[in-house]
Amino acid sequence: MLAAWACDPSRSRGRRHREASASDRSEHQRDRDRIVHSTAFRRLVYKTQVFLNHEGDLFRTRLTHSLEVAQLGRSVAKRLSLGEDLVEAMALAHDLGHTPFGHAGQDALQQCMSEHGGFEHNLQSLRVVDQLEKRYPDFDGLNLTFEAREGILKHCSRRHAARLEAIEPGGVGRRFLDGTQPSLEAQIVNLADGMAYNAHDIDDGLRSGLLRLEMLDEVPLYRRLHSDVLRDHPGLDRQPGRRVIFEVQRRLLSLQVNDLVDTTEAALRDAAPGSADAVRRSPPLARFSDALREENRELETFLFRALYRHPQVEDSTAKARKVVAELFEAYRSAPDEMPEDFRQEEDRHRAVADYIAGMTDRFAIREHHRLTGSSPFGQGF
Repeated sequence: MLAAWACDPSRSRGRRHREASASDRSEHQRDRDRIVHSTAFRRLVYKTQVFLNHEGDLFRTRLTHSLEVAQLGRSVAKRLSLGEDLVEAMALAHDLGHTPFGHAGQDALQQCMSEHGGFEHNLQSLRVVDQLEKRYPDFDGLNLTFEAREGILKHCSRRHAARLEAIEPGGVGRRFLDGTQPSLEAQIVNLADGMAYNAHDIDDGLRSGLLRLEMLDEVPLYRRLHSDVLRDHPGLDRQPGRRVIFEVQRRLLSLQVNDLVDTTEAALRDAAPGSADAVRRSPPLARFSDALREENRELETFLFRALYRHPQVEDSTAKARKVVAELFEAYRSAPDEMPEDFRQEEDRHRAVADYIAGMTDRFAIREHHRLTGSSPFGQGF
């Protein structure tokens, strides 16, 4: 049973291109299935989260990150009687527009596109599902429901929102102009995204050796959970393997899920929205408690300083930015080097950005070597 404030697939605002309903699946189940079978989704397995794809087999990629967001989001949605299939669809699609090499690739493309409309991965994810996937005979894109597209577009500048509104009046760009909120399902996915990357970036940082457990003791939240684990399991830290790390990670995620559910339930009781649209007209209702939000901020500050700005990570990201920038210039100067469907686009700069954004890490590295003869990451990649 869905709550009154959930997005009911039987009451969906529909798709941009009219299609007959499926007899065996809800509209939001169809969204999820289309995303899973898309080309852009498969490419996520070889796209960077923090550590570049070739740096280790066990580090998270955009695909494993998206799966973790989906699992966390569904767990929260189930307890709040929300649309679990919609949450899963949003979670699986939210990074479809991400470039190779993570945020380094995005930053490089944004700089290349700064005078040509800019580049932002959330907007690119919407572009992927609305235009760039070409799987159906009657329309471009995946033709997802409004609700799924609303959740995919987490951030948007007013300039881009105005452009979207001109194309699709009252569509997914409107809320960025009138200051309303997305559905509760979309709010949950946004927070699950942060939960997932905080936890798995710690795990990957420890696995890489760039972080050490004693360094994390300066983070109050992690220190408290680490102490609780050792209190409940004396001697666990002396066992071989990573049991202590895994148990702290499990407790970190459980704490965040439980806090999010409890705090959101309290906000819903106070606001008593009678529908999904009433949620959109309310202030944000999915939230952490003030105490946990502050502890998360401290954790994120630590990760930014100790991991994301670690010299080894910055060295890799500098090389990644160089690869993307030089690829952009190579294709801009010689569009015939791109596949035919990209060569035919009138806006050459946007076509180049679309092509590069769709690349995996290893394909971008191979293409860069083919076009420039150089190998910033060394031979063999």
